[in-house]
Amino acid sequence: MLRFRVIAYLVGVGLITLVLVGVPLKYLADAPALAETVSPVHGLLFMIYLALTADLSSRCRLGTVPTLWVMLAGTIPFLSFVAERRVTRTVLERQRSTHGT
Repeated sequence: MLRFRVIAYLVGVGLITLVLVGVPLKYLADAPALAETVSPVHGLLFMIYLALTADLSSRCRLGTVPTLWVMLAGTIPFLSFVAERRVTRTVLERQRSTHGT
């Protein structure tokens, strides 16, 4: 669970940095350095995010539709934070109900 939460935040921050800072700098200020640096890092982190989402989904039996929703959330700024909170809440509630605590 912790791995998924960390990567969700990293993907979210990377995407926000890219979309709100890197791309405007590239096209409005003719300064492509930030976008050229953040883009491949975000791409790598997104692939890890997809793998960890699939792993968490199979371990916690989230289902196909919720899993695809969470994967898609990594492509929309700020949505990975929302998806992370919902998945965390769902998984923790399931753990509490199965362990009786």
